[in-house]
Amino acid sequence: MATLLIALLAGLGFIVAYHTYGRWLARRLFRLDPDAEVPSVQLCDERDYVPTAKSIVFGHHFTSIAGTGPIVGPALAIMWGWLPALLWVVFGSIFIGAVHDLGSLVVSLRNRGMTVGEIAGRVVTPRARLLFLIILLFALWVVLAIFGWVIASVFTLFPESILPVFLQIPIAVWIGLAVHRKGKPLLGPSLLALGLMYLTVWFGAACPGLAWSGGPLGKGIQHLNAVLAAWPVWVWVAILLAYCYVASVIPVWMLLQPRDYINSLQLISSLGLVVFGLAVAAVLGGVAPTPDAARLPLQLVAPAVNLHPLNAPPVLPFLFVTIACGAISGFHCLVSSGTSSKQLGNETHAHFVGYGAMLLEGFLATLVILAVAAGIGFGWPAKFGTAAGADLWRQLYADWSTVTGGAAIGAFVVGAANFLEAFGIDHTMATALMGVLVASFAGTTLDTATRLQRYVIQELAGTLGALAPAAGIARGLSLNPLAWLANRHGATFFAVATAFVLALFPKPGDPWTWETIGKGGLILWPLFGATNQLLGGLAFMVVTFWLWRRGIPTVFTAVPMCFMLCLPAWALVTDLQRWWGKGQHLLAAVALLLLVLEGWLVFEAVRIWPRIKGVLEPALPPLPRRPPSASAHPATAPRTGC
Repeated sequence: MATLLIALLAGLGFIVAYHTYGRWLARRLFRLDPDAEVPSVQLCDERDYVPTAKSIVFGHHFTSIAGTGPIVGPALAIMWGWLPALLWVVFGSIFIGAVHDLGSLVVSLRNRGMTVGEIAGRVVTPRARLLFLIILLFALWVVLAIFGWVIASVFTLFPESILPVFLQIPIAVWIGLAVHRKGKPLLGPSLLALGLMYLTVWFGAACPGLAWSGGPLGKGIQHLNAVLAAWPVWVWVAILLAYCYVASVIPVWMLLQPRDYINSLQLISSLGLVVFGLAVAAVLGGVAPTPDAARLPLQLVAPAVNLHPLNAPPVLPFLFVTIACGAISGFHCLVSSGTSSKQLGNETHAHFVGYGAMLLEGFLATLVILAVAAGIGFGWPAKFGTAAGADLWRQLYADWSTVTGGAAIGAFVVGAANFLEAFGIDHTMATALMGVLVASFAGTTLDTATRLQRYVIQELAGTLGALAPAAGIARGLSLNPLAWLANRHGATFFAVATAFVLALFPKPGDPWTWETIGKGGLILWPLFGATNQLLGGLAFMVVTFWLWRRGIPTVFTAVPMCFMLCLPAWALVTDLQRWWGKGQHLLAAVALLLLVLEGWLVFEAVRIWPRIKGVLEPALPPLPRRPPSASAHPATAPRTGC
């Protein structure tokens, strides 16, 4: 019952925090105004800036921020014990992660949907903008290169997830057209889409439960899954990046919004099934290993605290860097300021989207911890010989180096699937549901990251183009070589092409073969955890400076800012020394570069801090006058759109 009690208390804590601290931040600190004109109305272009119902924006935001980070991170960090991981997830989400997401979203709303990189140039210094954008470019580059490998790994481990992930695309396009163009009510299409998506999961799992599932159709689906899962990683990376190119350049309402929204419905309902399965397992026990055996009791088989696991880095600061998205993630500031701020139809929705989505992600991370700490402790003995309970956990988590990556994802999928099996869901279907959950999270993060990288590249091209001399101008056309990157197609092509080039490398130590290429993101992946958390600290800096210039109390953002600037720097210094000693000079050099960039940004901030209290940044240029119909929302307008 301890496992169920932990889940219930964590969920209750998140709900209370949303209605108390979150509401106070929204009303008193950020002073959200229901009558303020939002960027989606000011700059509505039916492509990136589209006023949208808050439930749809929440779905997009949640599935974009909740990639594999809140799954892999907690599933790895549990090696230091489930208790420290759980405490950081719960309290970090409430007091740091959700504040970070809400603050980034609000500051972007107040700056016409600009990204935090652009806003840094306004509220800190112009140099801060360029430095911030360089860090963003690097972080997103690694995300695009690695997430293709992550999804391909999920497809290999759980082939039944392949068809559902791709069948979701036409369903998303249909709901996007139905809601945006035809103005249909959201409830009916949503329920139908959710039913269709679960039907695709059942179909991808070869229709378990039917007498003819083992016949030609079922065997045909299984054969197709096996063929697709055997494709080389680089092929999947190419397919996924090509999809991301299309998703990034078409209007946001056509694919990105509806896919994320209906994914969120499926994912949230799947999490509900996990909680229900956990409750059943806590009361009745898990599935019996054999028909004649008793149901296995649910218990926490992972140690509460284990500060020195084999081959693991020190718990401080790496617990906080490893869990990442489960408590706070710098990537979230990109989603908040890059896409969500361009879609919110009302400023007060920022509380629900920014603060609420992060708390839901914290609850997801809590379930991951419980699935790995308790879920894998029953239901697996038949698959692992005589190992069961705590012995099984020690077998799977004996060495840090053997649990990283796909093994951690597999531990969550099987542990959570065991919860589902506890109340009667077929084993194949339960595994498929959890595999699709992981792959869908990763996929929505991948296409959102592509759009965000496009914004960053366009902003960098504009900044560097302004610095470059106008070498030759003929008939009003500049010969600036970076001009093509300011175009959405050019910027998106550059984003996916460079990510694919990085991905084409084999992982360190592997030879160059058709089977090994496609894992190049792993070369720089060890840097991502610290870089991601560093982004969180820098986003807090932007929010803090924005508040300071307005004379608003900054303690609620300044304290997390210091925490999230120091921890990643500590981790980078520790890693730099280790990598240099092992001869991994590329990683050490990039870590040193990131430390220099962070130090430079902090220097810029400290230098200007005493002089700007109560001094507003320069006003934005006035918007061009638009026809009333372009910025109004008549009562008969569709639920989304200008």
